[in-house]
Amino acid sequence: MKTRYSLRVYLVGAVAARAGDEASGPALMLAGFALTGSTTDASSLLASITISAAVGGPVLGTLLDRARRPGRLLAGALVVYAAGLGVILAGLGHLPFAVTILIAVLTGMPAPALSGGWTAQLPRVVPDDGLPRANMLDAMTYGAASLAGPALAGGTAELLGAPTAVVVSAGLIGLALPTALMLPARPVREHALRKTSVVSDLVAGFRVIVRRPPLARATLTSVVSCVAQGMLTACTVFLGEHVLGGAGRGTMLLSCAAVSALVANAVLARFPHLLSPDTIIWASALVQAAALVLATSEQPLLLVVAVLALGIGEGPQLAALFAVRHREAPEHLRGQIFTTGASLKITGFALGAAVAGPIATWSLRGALALAASVAVLAALAFFAIPSTADNSSEDRATSH
Repeated sequence: MKTRYSLRVYLVGAVAARAGDEASGPALMLAGFALTGSTTDASSLLASITISAAVGGPVLGTLLDRARRPGRLLAGALVVYAAGLGVILAGLGHLPFAVTILIAVLTGMPAPALSGGWTAQLPRVVPDDGLPRANMLDAMTYGAASLAGPALAGGTAELLGAPTAVVVSAGLIGLALPTALMLPARPVREHALRKTSVVSDLVAGFRVIVRRPPLARATLTSVVSCVAQGMLTACTVFLGEHVLGGAGRGTMLLSCAAVSALVANAVLARFPHLLSPDTIIWASALVQAAALVLATSEQPLLLVVAVLALGIGEGPQLAALFAVRHREAPEHLRGQIFTTGASLKITGFALGAAVAGPIATWSLRGALALAASVAVLAALAFFAIPSTADNSSEDRATSH
């Protein structure tokens, strides 16, 4: 049933799952650093749990599009992710690090369920005329999670130890299970009409992403932006230790970015026609680049200003990306397009984190400067794909 209560239930579950997800990365980095004593191992752990989303996202999205009750599949993904965090924590310091990395890779495969998998369900939670508002609220749950998750991870690590922070993040993900199970089922008639194979749906979903220029441009720019964001996240431990006086304090920077992201989205929600989603996507990448340049100062006050500016770029970019996906995605491929997009972003984030960790060990300022260059590249990537509206419309007609 599409009721106002259903939207509130959805938002509660989304915040819990995403806060747990946002807490898990910093918590694992801090736990890895605390238990192994190696910053390279810590960043490798973060990269490992995120990079496997490239495989898990498209498959999970296709299964969600075909499931009679997608909420049950989402709940199963949440269980796998939360349990995997516990196994990783138990393995740190007791199993060979290579084995722990493998466990992290397997754990990360259902991670897109915590992002795109939820968002793809919105059209069955709210009526069509309520989708724009629901989309903005959904985007703001990412901001709220980005605010609460890292702050909770850093605060818990400071007070109770980094391993406890991992346990807390897994517990938050578990809290989302009831709301995942309550998500609306797909109509019986709609489910019965699905005759294509899983492989065919996978191919069709990738084809839509590639052939619709607005979707392709938004996807490419957001993924490259996530590479830069992953590089900054890998630098937070170093920034905390060398600039703020404690490794755990570095994760608090991510919460500062989340605050400004929420404020920026709230302002844009009051002026929805001020800028088109497509413009926001590339312009936000430039804002992030400028913020990363400012962060190279390695001065506490300027660093806080930099991460606040970074959030002003990240928040609107995410909301604009959702708007483009909802606008361009065919209904029967919506879940796959959202989770595939999420998995590509997560993978980009992982690559950024993997690259920045070793570089930051050698030069923190160099790692931040490289992240700024990548953010500029994200803006340029938007214009690398020609805007051919005619082809986009033709492909839209043939995909139904």
